[in-house]
Amino acid sequence: MQLDVLQAARCAEPFNLLGPGQDQSGGWIRAWLPGATDVSVLELASGKHLGHMQQQSGSALFELVLPQYQQVPLYALEITTLDGKFERIDPYQFKEQAYHAVHFVDHDPQNVYQQLGAQLLELDVGLDKTIRGTRFAVYAPNALAVSVIGDFNWWNDTAHPMQKTSLGYWVLFVPGIAAGTRYKYALKDRQGNSLPHKADPVGFQAEQYPSHASVVYEHAKYTWQDEAWMSRQGWDPYHQPMSIYEVHLGSWRRKLSDNGSVFLSYRELASVLLPYVVEMGYTHLEILPVSEHPFDGSWGYQPVGLFAPTSRFGNPDDFKYFVDQCHQHGIGVIIDWVPAHFPEDGHGLARFDGTHVYEYEDPRKGWHPDWDSCIYDFGKNEVRQFLVASALYWLDKFHIDGLRVDAVASMLYLDYSRKDGEWIPNVDGGNHNYEAISLLRWMNEEAYRRFPLAMTIAEESTSFAKVSRPVFEGGLGFGFKWNMGWMHDSLHYIAKDPAYRRYHHNELTFSMVYAYDESFILPISHDEVVHGKGSLLRKMPGDEWQQAANLRCYAAFMYGHPGKKLNFMGNEIGQSSEWNHDSSVQWHLLDYDKHQGIQLLYQSLNRLYCQYPALHQCDHAATGFEWVDHQNSEQSILAFVRKSLDSRQKIYVICNFTPVPHQGFRMGVTDAGHYKVLLNSDDAQYWGSGYSDKVAYVSEQQTWHGKPHSVQIDLPPLATLYLIYEQID
Repeated sequence: MQLDVLQAARCAEPFNLLGPGQDQSGGWIRAWLPGATDVSVLELASGKHLGHMQQQSGSALFELVLPQYQQVPLYALEITTLDGKFERIDPYQFKEQAYHAVHFVDHDPQNVYQQLGAQLLELDVGLDKTIRGTRFAVYAPNALAVSVIGDFNWWNDTAHPMQKTSLGYWVLFVPGIAAGTRYKYALKDRQGNSLPHKADPVGFQAEQYPSHASVVYEHAKYTWQDEAWMSRQGWDPYHQPMSIYEVHLGSWRRKLSDNGSVFLSYRELASVLLPYVVEMGYTHLEILPVSEHPFDGSWGYQPVGLFAPTSRFGNPDDFKYFVDQCHQHGIGVIIDWVPAHFPEDGHGLARFDGTHVYEYEDPRKGWHPDWDSCIYDFGKNEVRQFLVASALYWLDKFHIDGLRVDAVASMLYLDYSRKDGEWIPNVDGGNHNYEAISLLRWMNEEAYRRFPLAMTIAEESTSFAKVSRPVFEGGLGFGFKWNMGWMHDSLHYIAKDPAYRRYHHNELTFSMVYAYDESFILPISHDEVVHGKGSLLRKMPGDEWQQAANLRCYAAFMYGHPGKKLNFMGNEIGQSSEWNHDSSVQWHLLDYDKHQGIQLLYQSLNRLYCQYPALHQCDHAATGFEWVDHQNSEQSILAFVRKSLDSRQKIYVICNFTPVPHQGFRMGVTDAGHYKVLLNSDDAQYWGSGYSDKVAYVSEQQTWHGKPHSVQIDLPPLATLYLIYEQID
């Protein structure tokens, strides 16, 4: 029976069969060693030869009886194979060390990545000796058997059977396994059928196709240099500027090689992307998902390794270096985190042990019709721990500053993208997924409690209440929410021919009705410049000049509007083609004045936004905004004022969304004084018409727009102006 289960890789309790043991007649050692032809046992402390093991029935099972020992000492095996002789410390003499790890996993979500996966350990075994190795632990509650396989055992699924615990975890400490070792898990389902070899769900490093193997990784090896950033005082994202540059690392820029266009590494990106971000005046870099994923074309939104930065661009230390360099240059790093769904790839989480371990079993809850992928079981304790642990892991081990959570709406609603009969109502008969809501609240509470300087951001496309409000106020607990309504309405408006914009004027003004319901970020993201939607420049109507002018006018309107800012790569240079993940941003366009001008405008907007408190301090407070004129639909002109927290600084924003200039256009202002032009998106340096070169205006004591004073402005075509009030002494 022992031989049968070992030979068939169906052993769930190898510590009962292998390793040291004793009975009334003395001690014994059993070892299962496929490929071995001869085995001897050496006492670990002294190197003393304890005996020659006997091969059992011509199998891979070897046994040594030690009648003189009531307790077998720690030992090593001297193994001879056809390939040579080597020494190995038997893993099956470390039962307690293997068991200890998983008894406390469910006590704290951080225990998932501190105890599961491949943990490098150094065991103190007394006698002035320590044993280094790796403890493997994986959750597979319904598997018949699990083995760890890798380079160290020639990927033989009978060589290292793991021990099943009462909590459904499988564990084994293997001496001698060091960082850099490749491994996977070989599982048998309930019926004893072999499953595809699985990557470690809590693996910290992974390989690409074709192996998709996990790699043992040592987190403690990297030395961080970002202490000043991580301990900074006074960080308040709500009242400080936040202009985010959204980037897909694989297509921001590529390099040519003998194999064609290839990725830049994390370290190369640190040397070229980071200086660009700093030069352009952004405050944060947001990266499309870096969690390991098998398919380039998913952009990372079909992740398999929620604890491993993708190896496309380097190893985890390289990614740490990238983040470290960002912090040393004052740039925050946000990553996209995807708990909404995962793919069916054979090496991944789907039907992990032959059953639905991670996903809902019923496809009406467990299958995404939009993405043809699985949905996590948000009600299962082990899955909830796993997901919250993943969020904390990136903040902890990689010093990430923010998590932008993808597809939150798909998590909140049971009927998301489903027809009647294709979804299961909740216990109250409604369409809210209470389990997902509970998970998101828990994740946000844990993230903010443990990492007060970090932030979470929801991509949530519905009117679900209080997404970015604290849990104790009945909210979901996110710090920010993408303003998808503003994005949709404003892009729909700006794509209209200026002749028809007067009929859609409310699409620009409506956002202020709900602007302070949430803590909003204004996004022009990757989703808006792909799948046939065209680039931001190509959304604009008119001839070449009008398209560029529309883009500049719109960008300046966006930076003047309340809310933090996010722009996808390529927007800032007026890229002509929509985003293609297989090629670089069209940097060659910067050879042309038009694109240089657009880039310079974005740089100016970032610097003004960061420099002037009126443009960012009250992004989330109604006291920082006031309409001057929101009713001028006939001329498609908007005017409003942004104020600093103390209301002392005032910046007036006036937008002309038609190609008709207006000389001497009168705008009401509150205060008498000088009004300096901070920005004119029609300036010649931005490839504008240069219609007006005035740098300041003086108010007149003439009531206008309900204000006691007014200024007469030369308002250029398709342009946005910023005017700052300067009091007359």
